[in-house]
Amino acid sequence: MTTPSRARDADARVSTEQFEKALHSLAEEHHASTALCFKEWTLEAPREAQISLLRALRDNRTFQFDQLMDLCGVDYAEHAIADKDPQRRFAVVYHLLSVRQNRRLRVVVYVDEARPVIPSVASLWASANWYEREAFDLFGILFEGHPDLRRLLTDYGFVGHPFRKDFPLSGHVEMRFDEEKGRVVYEPVSIDPRVTVPRVVRREIRE
Repeated sequence: MTTPSRARDADARVSTEQFEKALHSLAEEHHASTALCFKEWTLEAPREAQISLLRALRDNRTFQFDQLMDLCGVDYAEHAIADKDPQRRFAVVYHLLSVRQNRRLRVVVYVDEARPVIPSVASLWASANWYEREAFDLFGILFEGHPDLRRLLTDYGFVGHPFRKDFPLSGHVEMRFDEEKGRVVYEPVSIDPRVTVPRVVRREIRE
């Protein structure tokens, strides 16, 4: 027996054809591109359309992406250099979930390397708060309008953003607790950078 609440949920769901048609229409309206990979849609949207697009994805009854499951930064350094397009150096990726429609969606917004600034979506999804702090900490992407944008994983005195492709693997400084001074001190990195080559052992096949 179908309960009234389940019946309303079923009525609220849209077909795949309706969803895809509405998604393409929304992407065209916001000058975004669409791509389907592994049965999951991805939208690449310009920064100028970011907020209006994400709000529509959340509020439109066809989509109802009411949950932000993840937000992360990406550094496309090598690709940006190859394409000679610094405006595509960094990107913010939003992973959305619609429980009512039982669908997931990925939204990618590129950020200019010279000015990696993008509006915060913490007012749309409260879960974006710490996600954006993490992206700021690790990639140096600034989120305008964030209520408390500060480092999350690294020390407050940390210099640089460790997930950028041009950040050295050994870092710039190392820290230790100094017994005499009774506090943590920063010193130059004592590790000599080196390139290790794995040893490959091949066994000869004898007939």
